[in-house]
Amino acid sequence: MKSSRRRFLKANGATVLLPFLPSLTQAATAREVAKPAKRMVIVYIPNGIVRRAFFPGEEQTALPDFIGGFNADKVKADRRLNDKPGITPLEITSTMQPLEDIRNDVSMLLGLDRSFKNGQDVHAQGASCYLTSLSPQQAEDQGITHPNGRTLDQVIGDHVGHSTVFNTLEISCNGFTAPKEPIEFDNISWYGPGRIAPSIRDPKKLYDRLFLREEYRQHVVNVTDLVLADTKSLTRQLAHEDRGQLDEFMDMIRDIERRISRMDELLKSVDVRVPKNEVLPRGEYIRLQMDLMLVALQMGLTNVCTFMIGPERWDATLMYEGVFDKPVQHHNMTHNQKGDGWKELQKIDIFHMEQYAWLIRRMKEIRDVDGSSLLDNSIVAYGAGLGDGATHQYYDLPMMVAGGAQGQVRQGRTIRLQPGTLNSNLWLTFAQLMGLQMDSFADSTGLVSDLWT
Repeated sequence: MKSSRRRFLKANGATVLLPFLPSLTQAATAREVAKPAKRMVIVYIPNGIVRRAFFPGEEQTALPDFIGGFNADKVKADRRLNDKPGITPLEITSTMQPLEDIRNDVSMLLGLDRSFKNGQDVHAQGASCYLTSLSPQQAEDQGITHPNGRTLDQVIGDHVGHSTVFNTLEISCNGFTAPKEPIEFDNISWYGPGRIAPSIRDPKKLYDRLFLREEYRQHVVNVTDLVLADTKSLTRQLAHEDRGQLDEFMDMIRDIERRISRMDELLKSVDVRVPKNEVLPRGEYIRLQMDLMLVALQMGLTNVCTFMIGPERWDATLMYEGVFDKPVQHHNMTHNQKGDGWKELQKIDIFHMEQYAWLIRRMKEIRDVDGSSLLDNSIVAYGAGLGDGATHQYYDLPMMVAGGAQGQVRQGRTIRLQPGTLNSNLWLTFAQLMGLQMDSFADSTGLVSDLWT
């Protein structure tokens, strides 16, 4: 790290980069406060959403029939949102109820579309093309096998990653070790055409990557035990406020370790005839991965993260604790929305929204180097590569955006864009909010200027 204001704790190859502690630096005065870094987090949800419960004003619309194959966008004229462009206070729909108490920290964007190409599975293209936005024509012109271009996170990471350990961090909450689908269904980050930026699924592997040097991984079990003595010594040098922050940080690391151990024990205890991974409680697993991501952001290990809440399709039975009594298959449920089927499916949408709301609340609590919150200095997107899991549509994509981006974004709004606005316009806007001097990204036609304050 280039900053002299940061402190490492080291022991036998284990390294913990501490959050900013002003009293460690004699030069830190009331008038001299380090400026926080901007962060960007892209949270991806699989298999689309239940439209009528998510988009404002769609409660009474007809339930969608299943449309498979490569006919995803044939119902566009009948199903497109027809709201006039404009900005109104955020409307909390039934799926968005978990955001009620943080409604002033998040906004909804309506009217986003993506380019679609026949010939590749709609789910595979939905995930792998989400952050490339590379249109079929652009790919052909550039001699690139559609859809894998260079993703937004990698482009931004090239620009802002020079002062961090990792340019980008890719995380997935797909706990299955045995492949059920090709990698295109379970990855949204690409270094370039055909070059995957693999996401980390295993919390222990993610923990090791963040804290342990490769050559000591087989010998170091518990980072906090190793650095505890150094921490106590360091505490004597800190001001009272910094002591509290350090204690809170170390408690967070210990809690993560306990949760990893508990998850390992859970997997050991289940019937070996059943694929072990399907019994992992989804909420606990997702929040554990989120906490590891937050530690990485707080410590300055990275400023750019992609986070897949789940893989596309996979037909995997997953345990949504507190929602269903037994594991269910999310993908199959999206194809059976008739009758009351959509109500059962919406439970998963709400469950995912609860995880996003939990992330936003945690980011509001974490203090940054100048006393502002981690959320104040971040852009945190939440969306899907499909607008609806039954129709496999590539238009009217769900999109929520949280965070202040250091005062550049005003939240608590519903922003209705011109229908058909390309999602690459939003990605270009994110790039500029993160400080990049870019005039275009993929097939973008301009900025989403309404997002700026």
